[in-house]
Amino acid sequence: MAGDIVSINNLRVSFPSESARIYPVDGVSLKILKGETLGLVGESGCGKSMTSLALMGLLPRPLGRVDGGEIIFKGRNLIGIADAEMAKVRGRDISMIFQDPMTSLNPVYTVGDQIIEAIQAHERVPRTEARRVAVDMLRKVGIPSPEKRIGDYPHLMSGGMRQRVMIAMALSLKPELLIADEPTTALDVTIQAQILYLMNDLRRDLGMSILLITHNMGLVAENADRIAVMYAGRILEEAPTKGLFASPLHPYSRGLLDSIPRMTGGGDKLQSIPGMVPPLNDLPKGCKFFGRCARSTEPCETKEPPLFQKGEGHSVRCWLYEE
Repeated sequence: MAGDIVSINNLRVSFPSESARIYPVDGVSLKILKGETLGLVGESGCGKSMTSLALMGLLPRPLGRVDGGEIIFKGRNLIGIADAEMAKVRGRDISMIFQDPMTSLNPVYTVGDQIIEAIQAHERVPRTEARRVAVDMLRKVGIPSPEKRIGDYPHLMSGGMRQRVMIAMALSLKPELLIADEPTTALDVTIQAQILYLMNDLRRDLGMSILLITHNMGLVAENADRIAVMYAGRILEEAPTKGLFASPLHPYSRGLLDSIPRMTGGGDKLQSIPGMVPPLNDLPKGCKFFGRCARSTEPCETKEPPLFQKGEGHSVRCWLYEE
């Protein structure tokens, strides 16, 4: 791995509310290196998916908008470029696997037609060549008899098969960055393992990078090179995977790790983080985790902490680590 393929700098995404605009993504900075998998983790409602939609240029408009920051992809800022230019990037250079394989495919078109359409939207190739590529991708993602299954409609496939089709579609143009937003949601554990193994295998074969978005800490432990922990639109901690699991610094990161079920056989009670993610129109003034943190101190209530560097590639947004 060498060099950044994507650099997100101080990204802010806003939506209107009754009184003022709210910020589901507020000052997020992330780098994704060439050939690596970055895990973006946190509870539901923390801003993970909204970050990915901003990266893809798919924010719901006119309500959602980028209010600040930049997204540098291969030296080019994607914020503010024309829709036609962004459409050339989306699919070819950056692809996305969405959360729900059961609803992501159009039910009135065959899976082959949908993959072929994606290929021909970016490549000036005849349909026969696009079909050949589609069959080859279906074979790579483990679809049996791809020459036959390419003519199936989505309802004829299981959830695992549909997710494989979505991966085939996302990878048909060999993108440099794949965004996988909860790619194993609603799949049983056996299929989850197969999908993740497939993604890692294709990452090595194609030399691409992956942004893996999930709330499952166990999933990123096995599949991510680095992890960024997100809460209330902010990055609270970022570290190499082994470093984060060995020594989590932020109380929120510790809470997420403590919430992982363990096969101890002792009947230990499953740990949980007290409270809920606060609504975006009623965030604490200081640290956004203040109301749920057992280790909070006076500055936490009134002053939001910056990111402190605590070792090679390890940063944390917490006043406990102010020097």
